[in-house]
Amino acid sequence: MTSPHRPSAGNHLDPSLLRGLTRPRRDVLRLLGAAGAGLALTACGVRGQGGKQNVTRSEVAEYWAGKARTGRLSWANWPGYMEDDRATLKAFEKATGIRVDYKEVIQETASWFGRIQAPLAAGQSIGFDLMVMTNGIQLEKLRQLGYLAPLDHSRLKTFAANAGPGFRNPSYDPGNMFTVPYVSGITGIAYNTRYVKEEITSIAQLFDTRYKGRVGMMADSQELGNFGLFLIGVDPEKSTPADWEKAAARLRRQRDAGIVRKYYEQDYIDAVSKGDVWLTMAWSGDAYSLAGPDVKFVVPEEGGTIWTDNLCIPRTAANPVDAITMMDWLYDPENNAPLTEFINYITPVPATRAVIAEHARTATGAEKKDLERLGASPLVFPAADDMARLRHYRRLTQAEEARYQKTFEPITKGS
Repeated sequence: MTSPHRPSAGNHLDPSLLRGLTRPRRDVLRLLGAAGAGLALTACGVRGQGGKQNVTRSEVAEYWAGKARTGRLSWANWPGYMEDDRATLKAFEKATGIRVDYKEVIQETASWFGRIQAPLAAGQSIGFDLMVMTNGIQLEKLRQLGYLAPLDHSRLKTFAANAGPGFRNPSYDPGNMFTVPYVSGITGIAYNTRYVKEEITSIAQLFDTRYKGRVGMMADSQELGNFGLFLIGVDPEKSTPADWEKAAARLRRQRDAGIVRKYYEQDYIDAVSKGDVWLTMAWSGDAYSLAGPDVKFVVPEEGGTIWTDNLCIPRTAANPVDAITMMDWLYDPENNAPLTEFINYITPVPATRAVIAEHARTATGAEKKDLERLGASPLVFPAADDMARLRHYRRLTQAEEARYQKTFEPITKGS
């Protein structure tokens, strides 16, 4: 995933390019579930598909008992997910007195999990109190193995007040027991209006032989699989292995008919902007900040995918109270707005939009134009009907993961 910021900051390396160089976008499998409403932890906890997914109030209380602020916080994040001048961190330090040691050390979820697994298994510190994890295989393992601190929602009142309904109680983390969202994005369709004269509204148009050799699809197996499932009318979250086979068959026919020019990891936006492909699967943030003026982004009528990068606390964190203070502080719209203005992905704090509008009102020149564009963008603030069409990735057991990969991975490899 990239993290492009608004175009006015053009005097330094665009973080979107940096993100693109450092990892395949939304790497490996994301194991998302449907987002619902409500935050309350019940007395008996919430049970999921096995593993450490049942946390009681008493367990939460036991973890946080005796813990207090230390005035220090060490945060591990991806490149491009914080302003170059660290304005958000400076504002947090000024407001709370907590000093932040911020490092862009996460390049890919699997390698990051490999780095932290051994110390966490031994009950040792990983050197960080807060980290950003994409909902996926590694986040699921962290939950199931009991490596994440259960969140005390009495310390997350700003989150409770301001989190958008689509970011509460996700099935990849029922009750937000271990995570709160940092940013989200959409997988939809981008197309170049110089070459495509019809309005693109459907995934089926990616399979149209009229666009033979001019369609881009994603190389990631679950991104690709989700679009195949959408095409056959199946909600990916509720899909079965039989559905996977049907979707894979349609995707193979698309490939074998020569419709797909390339299965992309990161360079599809350049391709669609130049006209190498005319329409392609795409991520909303790329389409917002990197695409040319002729490129439009749409959420298909069959559905699009929403993914989330999440804030979470390692169970062995030395400064968990300081970490959860940062989590909650970021859900104040005034605090979140500068970060949203930089990252340009979907914020989990909808009220940020009004703050950005006020910033635009008092800005001038190019900055004013950029802020007005951001505040009006459906790629950063999706409309309700677009949000209603968004679905998450299916959570997979270990056995299902192997079968899923065996079904979809060969498509991009020509087998």
